[in-house]
Amino acid sequence: MKTSFPCVIVMFTVLFFSSCTTQNLLSGARQNTRFTDSLFAYNPHYEYTLEKDDKISISVWDHDDLSVGSVYGIYNSNEVYGKWLMINTEGTVTVPKLGEVNLLGLTVPQAKEKLTLGFKKWIVNPIIEIKILNKEVSILGELKTPGKYLLEKSNTTLLDIISRAGDFDFYANKKKIQIVRMVDNKPVTHIADLTTMENYLSSNIQIHPGDVIYVPSRKGKHWDKRVGSTIVPIASAISSIVLIWGILK
Repeated sequence: MKTSFPCVIVMFTVLFFSSCTTQNLLSGARQNTRFTDSLFAYNPHYEYTLEKDDKISISVWDHDDLSVGSVYGIYNSNEVYGKWLMINTEGTVTVPKLGEVNLLGLTVPQAKEKLTLGFKKWIVNPIIEIKILNKEVSILGELKTPGKYLLEKSNTTLLDIISRAGDFDFYANKKKIQIVRMVDNKPVTHIADLTTMENYLSSNIQIHPGDVIYVPSRKGKHWDKRVGSTIVPIASAISSIVLIWGILK
């Protein structure tokens, strides 16, 4: 069967667009195993433990001279102005009056108790408050306001973070949301499906500091972008070719 030249042009264009593929930003083997399910499951008793390079503010009530990063228990943008203590490679911080104190591996309540015992030598019934300033997660991809978000509480869920990021964008692929967590210096990935209300309600994925959340885009986004930037000139070129073909035929 003889195929006309215009038909060949049209078929070539269709094949060109259909061959276009997209890649996920965070590629690699998916690890939706029982291990990852339990690793990312919501635990109401979870408490973050202090790590190296954590930045903290310490408030000693009624003793501003002993506080670092707060006045009268009021915290400002201390990290911006450098008013904080960083846990060093040895796991210690230098606290006014107390000197070097090891806080590595302690929860915030445990660290407060340790400092309270230390300050009791000089203060009657000291009240200590500790705030972690860089307990953050990174949110990437198809959300209205992606970026870094500070975890203000210990028990934060995936839905909490998505809400803070302004909800999903139009092209979000809610079936393949990736949560990446470092475990023993190796990345572990969990894939979450939030395409139905049932999945929404049953999703109790707990987010930890340092997690990376990535919401990939549906292929439609890349198709629409490609069509918007190329379909007009291609269509114009095809029309011209067809017109010339008709005249010369």
